Amino acid sequence: MTTRTKHYILFLLVSLAFSGVSVAQEVESDNGKEARGDKYYNEYAFVDARNSYIKAVESGYRSANILAKLGDSYYFNGDYENASKWYGALFAYSENTENEYVYRYAQSLKTIGKYSTADRIMTRLNEIAEDDDRADLFEEEKSYLKLIELQSGRFNIFTVPFNSEYSDYGPTLNGGEVIFTSNRKTRTASQRFHDWNDQPFSELYAITVSEEGSPKRYRDKINSRFHESTAIFTKDGQTMYFTRNNFTERKRGRDGAGITNLKLYRSKRTEKGWGEAVELPFNSDSYSVAHPALSQDEKELIFASDMPGGEGASDLYKVSIDGDGFGEPVSLGDAVNTEGRETFPFVDTNGDLYFASDGHVGLGGLDIFVAELTSEGIYEKGYNIGSPVNSVDDDFSFVINSATGLGYFASNREGGLGEDDIYSFEQTAQLIKECRQTLEGEVRDNDSQDLIVDAKVILLDSDNNVLEETTSDRDGKFTFDVIECSTAYAIRAAKDGFGNSEKTFTTTGEYEGTSKKTMYLAPEKEVDIMEVGQDLGVLLNLNPIYFDLSQSYIRPDASVELQKVIKAMNENPTLVIDVRSHTDSRSSDAFNMRLSEARAKSTVDYIVQAGIDRSRITGRGYGESQLLNRCANGVPCSESEHQLNRRSEFIIIAK
Repeated sequence: MTTRTKHYILFLLVSLAFSGVSVAQEVESDNGKEARGDKYYNEYAFVDARNSYIKAVESGYRSANILAKLGDSYYFNGDYENASKWYGALFAYSENTENEYVYRYAQSLKTIGKYSTADRIMTRLNEIAEDDDRADLFEEEKSYLKLIELQSGRFNIFTVPFNSEYSDYGPTLNGGEVIFTSNRKTRTASQRFHDWNDQPFSELYAITVSEEGSPKRYRDKINSRFHESTAIFTKDGQTMYFTRNNFTERKRGRDGAGITNLKLYRSKRTEKGWGEAVELPFNSDSYSVAHPALSQDEKELIFASDMPGGEGASDLYKVSIDGDGFGEPVSLGDAVNTEGRETFPFVDTNGDLYFASDGHVGLGGLDIFVAELTSEGIYEKGYNIGSPVNSVDDDFSFVINSATGLGYFASNREGGLGEDDIYSFEQTAQLIKECRQTLEGEVRDNDSQDLIVDAKVILLDSDNNVLEETTSDRDGKFTFDVIECSTAYAIRAAKDGFGNSEKTFTTTGEYEGTSKKTMYLAPEKEVDIMEVGQDLGVLLNLNPIYFDLSQSYIRPDASVELQKVIKAMNENPTLVIDVRSHTDSRSSDAFNMRLSEARAKSTVDYIVQAGIDRSRITGRGYGESQLLNRCANGVPCSESEHQLNRRSEFIIIAK
């Protein structure tokens, strides 16, 4: 992989990645090269820091501090080949490598295509970091490459003509213009250079979408002597939010650093153009806020920050917009935020949140994810949008016009013109935003195996609530298009002339998988040989009429069976039955007797309400006096054993 330095990473809140991450020096060294390297490193002058550290290593000196910071100096400039080399050396040097460096090592390996080694390192992270959610995500999604492959191929991507040999990223749309960030060289003598990577400061540029030629530097009141990047505009084009910071500069005559964190600004359009940029009130000199996005209704501003109390190196937050004022920032939650970096948010017109992350499971570096907004206003877990938008390199700053499926993103992948390049795309298929499956099946005659047409098929949840109904088609087949992964269901089939059939099952965790079930219906037995004293339920091949513990109401599954009793009594108008209800042995004898009487009454009332004359049906409760098994008072039994005793019988007393 070609070594690349990357200017855009300044706007990835790289300074955040160092806050709260310390590397203990195992040997207190007087080596001037290390001390000098640390000084440059703390000023974010990584090129100078790297040179000092390498000189120290070449002289035979090593420490955990040097190896970690050498890895960082490459990692945060996008050179993952060299980053993996130095993180690997750190991993070999110290058995007590901090979690953050273990994770960066795995990310670097993944980015250069060494997935199996990266997976082994992530397994190690899971062993040593019980509370690191990135390790948990990896364990939950060990088949991530398969899932990403399933998601992939839903975009066509294209190069754009306005990239430079430097960093171009952060595209956004405003009317017919693309406004983006670039640190391309200009011909102005006043252009400043940053000692992070000895490249020009970034500014905002604009180009008309349909225009050929070079982009123009954006409005003077927006671009300043500081860094500007990542703008977003309201739908009416009258308000813009953008990121700005100043620079790290060596003070003349002595070493020092003047560092300002990233901050968000707002400017409103006037008759004379854009007004003065105003700093937003929730900025801080102690941490950074950057990369603004607007919610679909423009009532909230979403941004990235390393403010205290977050999940990781940088998290996504939202803040309400109230006229010219703002509420308090609120985290988007741990479904979105991880212990890694979440940054570059964008919200489309459907309310879906796109963002870049190296904490969620991906192909390497920063990947782009999408998360849906629930009715409660909470973003669900993000899903990797797959290749070709995502690659083994850093992919970020994704924007899309949901109506047309057209948009832009940035990447430092191989084959580009500069260090970061902007790409356009067209979406060709809908993205997977949740784990869903299809249930397919067929209904057959249990005796002949013939397919049964027009059978009623019901999908139920684990609590017997009806979710959906359909009928088998002319080929005896049925389909339920959307069922959830890793969820328990029941499916029931019925048709006149046949007994019911029911199956319970649990779906797999396979994204867009298909569950297949065959339902067998047995032809109903003719009730033409009935004798007094027989149980009509046995003659009709009824499923047991079960009751829930301590309850007497008719369950949905019981109502299906009672319909068969009602049908038999309608077809045999002289038939008289006695309903006998029973309980299990739990609770007192007196309570169980009252409960069984209530169950008998519920059963009789249900049949009478269906049109059967009350004179043809009697009922009484027997409590726990006629148990079917060993489960008497004090005998330990399973729930299924107890349930056998919670039953109703239908004894024929006249025919």
